[in-house]
This record gives sequence, C-alpha cells and structure tokens, in this order.
Amino acid sequence: MSDLPRKAVTRTAKLAALPLGFAGRATWGLGKRIGGKSAELVAREVQQRTADQLFKTLGELKGGAMKLGQALSVFESALPEEIAGPYRAALTKLQEAAPPLPARTVHGVLTERIGEDWREYFLEFEDTPAAAASIGQVHRAVWHDGREVAVKVQYPGAGEALLSDLAQLSRFARLLGPLVPGMDIKPVIKELRDRVSEELDYELEAQAQQEHAAEFEDDPDVVIPQVVHQSDQVLVTEWIDGIPLSEVIAEGTAEQRDRAGQLLARFLFSGPARTGLLHADPHPGNFRLLPPAAEGQTEGQTEEDGGPVGSWRLGVLDFGTVDRLPGGLPGNIGDSLRLALEGDAAGVYGLLREEGFVKESIDLDPDAVLDYLLPIIEPTQVEEFTFSRGWIREQAARIADPRSPAHQLGRQLNLPPSYVLIHRVTLSTIGVLCQLGATVRLRDELEAWLPGFLAEDTETEDTETVDAAAEGTEAEGAEYVEEEGEPEGEPVQA
Repeated sequence: MSDLPRKAVTRTAKLAALPLGFAGRATWGLGKRIGGKSAELVAREVQQRTADQLFKTLGELKGGAMKLGQALSVFESALPEEIAGPYRAALTKLQEAAPPLPARTVHGVLTERIGEDWREYFLEFEDTPAAAASIGQVHRAVWHDGREVAVKVQYPGAGEALLSDLAQLSRFARLLGPLVPGMDIKPVIKELRDRVSEELDYELEAQAQQEHAAEFEDDPDVVIPQVVHQSDQVLVTEWIDGIPLSEVIAEGTAEQRDRAGQLLARFLFSGPARTGLLHADPHPGNFRLLPPAAEGQTEGQTEEDGGPVGSWRLGVLDFGTVDRLPGGLPGNIGDSLRLALEGDAAGVYGLLREEGFVKESIDLDPDAVLDYLLPIIEPTQVEEFTFSRGWIREQAARIADPRSPAHQLGRQLNLPPSYVLIHRVTLSTIGVLCQLGATVRLRDELEAWLPGFLAEDTETEDTETVDAAAEGTEAEGAEYVEEEGEPEGEPVQA
C-alpha cells in the first residue's frame, strides 16, 4: 500500500463490500450445506472468512473504518462463542497493528510539520512503525536529549477519510448488523462522528495527556508518558515499554490479568476525580502492563521477572478522545448505584427521571426498573467480582432478546447526551475486564473515587449545603420564599 486510500468512491466501494460479502458467503454456505457439509462446520468457515475480510478492509482503510473496528473489538466478549470465536483474532489485531504507511510519506509529514531539519531533533529515528492505529502511526525514536520517545504521525488526509468513512458506515449501519450480531452499531458510529475534531487535534491531545501526566507523576500504580513536543499532525511523547494489554488477554497469567483489571478499573474512576477528564478510548491497544519501577524493587528481584506481580503498573496511552468532567463523574451515578444496592426502587427511579433517563412522557414501574438494573450492577454487590465472557454474554442475551421483559423495558429508557460518552467508556471498560477474565475489587474503587456511592458522601454534601445556606442567610438576612408560577428547572443535558 503506497498511501492512505482517500478517494471517496474507492473507500465507499470497499466499505459497501462488507455486508455484500457477508450475504454472498451466506449463500455460498447454503450451497455447501446442500452439498452435504454439516451446518456447524459451514457456519464456522463462513464466519472465519468474514472475519478475515473485516480485518483486511478496516485495517487497510484506517480512518473511521478502523476506528469502528477498534470500538467493536472490546465488545466481542458479549457475543456467543460460536460467533465471537472467528472474529476475535481478526478484531484484536486492530488494537495493535495495521498496514503501515511507507517511510517517504512519514518523512514528508515530518518535513512539513516540524521543518526540513526535523532529523536534528532526533539522535535516532526508526522508519518502521512500532504501532499503527486509526488516524496515525507511531515510530520509536531517541530525542536529542537522549530520551526514548514515541513519535505519533497523523496520516495525510486522515480527517477527510475519517468523516467520509463514518458517514458511509452510518448509511448502511443496519446492513452491518450481521457482522456483529446483537449490537446496535448506529449509535456507536454517531458518537465516533461527534468526536472527530478532537481526535484529529494533536494540540488538544497533548494538553489532555500532559494534565494526566502531571497528576499521575508520582503515582505508584499508573504511568502516563510526558509530552516532549507537539505540532500540527505530529506528537512526540516519552516511550514506555511493557506488555500490551492484548497480549495479557491472550496469554497473561491469572495474576497479571487480575492486576491489569484492578488498575484499569482504578484509572477509569480515579481519572475524572483527579484531572476532571475521562480517558474515552479504553481499548486494549491503549494500555500496557509495566514492571515495577527499579527503585521500588526489593532484594532478590530482577528486571526480567518484574518483582511481585502485585506491584506491576498500568501504562496509559492515547488521549485523543477525552470527556471533560470538571467536577468528576456525576454524583447521580454514585447515588443511583447506592440506592439500587439498598433496594430503594423509588429513589433510583426518581433520580433516573430527574436526569432524563426516563422521559416525562413515560411511566415505568420502579420495581421493574430496579430488577432491570440489579444483574448489570452485580460486580458492585460483592467485595470482589470475577468478570468473564460468560457473565457479559448473559447480560447481553437478557437485554437483546425481544421476548424478555428486560428488552421491553430497556427500549423505553433514554440516554441523555451528557451521559453518552460515560456510558460507552464504562461498557467498553467492562468489555475489556471480561476479556481479561479479571477478578477485581470494584467496590474499593467506587468507594474511593465515585461521588455519592458512600452514604457519608451525600451526608457531607448536604451538611455543607445547609451550612453555606445558613451563612448566607446570616450575612444577608435573606428570606427564601417560594414564588408562585416560577418555571421548573430542565434536566441537565450538557
């Protein structure tokens, strides 16, 4: 491949071939069955061919097509094994690699964005990319001060290709359904389109990464690379080694899986509380499991064995997509979880209606809503929970089955705009935890970082509010009077 395919006609044709190819293979499979092959064997062969085409097309196109592939890859654990199996290998490849751009194209971008003397910034620069993703690829290099760095170079024409792909994919999202059965792809595509400008802006990405790096600089569990240099379409950050999370999923030990899962949950909930930002691209390609820092090793440990598994750290990459949450995660999430665990159906229903999850025009049975939620929040009901593909498949099957009460109730719920990205990130993270098969003490993280999850958090907030109101009344002698005819506040939907 000489360059990123940019002609709209070419890209549209390649994308359109995905559902058409699936239909063709289904017909071919029917012929095979008529010819005497078993249905199970034929279905497996059809699915494997589909998976191969899916990776080849999405990987070559990069842009929005590959972005969608990465987003879908974290949900494969929710699919039945006979469907998920053939797709798993193809989709997970998208998390770490894709066909690279040639060196001359990369050099052209560096010359245009850094200058003719761009090589003077580096003591070494590897032309072969270390990783390739949806809108850019990463090269390993040595900065002029001796630091090992990752040089992220945006593909020429990536913005145009990204928008074009997502527009085309949205048009025939329904036809893509057979590629990933049981998933409504259209909302995923819409949310990705809404984030295009941020994804392409390396200045915003550098700012978000630097804010995280500053906050987590001395953290014993989470490592964020420092930003070294940034210009349009080029981002240079410190290099971090480690085991890609996709490798931990494929062949990691139980201890590594549990440690990675615990730290992933910790980062999900602590990040917004500490930085006001939510890392919104939690697929395995953006995480590394790092051995403990050398100065933290005890006698008898070596760099090779990394010391005790419990001290492995989580390296976090790619801050191109973040959700800005100045006050951290909304307190209503913690309040709702706490009330659900207490069995307070009316309280949960009231909060959901207040936040716009239940529209004013709809009336639901609070007890039925609680019954719908309890299986989903099962990991928060115990001290530690083992996430698994089996568990998430049960949840997906319960909600996806049109005959089930959960499906009927779920169709009546609404997802307010301000919660869309939080919802996707949470589901994606749970998907990764299930891929890891990790045993995680989720309650510990919720108690430490999620506002409202502990009753005392709410009591403290109420006390502070009352105290502040009392001080204001004393200082100004104000009287609070309810005036007739005042308009009610609208649900907050940022």
